[in-house]
Amino acid sequence: MSTDRTIVHVMIQGRVQGVGYRAWVEDQATLNGLEGWVRNRQDGSVEAVFAGPAQDVADMVALCRKGPPASRVHQVIDEPATADQLGLRRAGEEFSVLSTV
Repeated sequence: MSTDRTIVHVMIQGRVQGVGYRAWVEDQATLNGLEGWVRNRQDGSVEAVFAGPAQDVADMVALCRKGPPASRVHQVIDEPATADQLGLRRAGEEFSVLSTV
């Protein structure tokens, strides 16, 4: 079993608010055993941080490019993230849905 762990910051643009995108991300991340958080941004995008085994995180980013049925994803920008970014999640939670920024 691989111990490689990665943290990725993702910005998702398109029709991703008002379509259940955050709840879908939370469900998918939880099902895949990932840590992190997701939140809406005032510019209409969705932002997330995922942490876990590198392949699982890569698979989650790929899922974000598709999104839930009602969404239309135009662009996903992913970049390495830090433990500080991961630390924005709520204390005691593996994966958090945060307030809009």
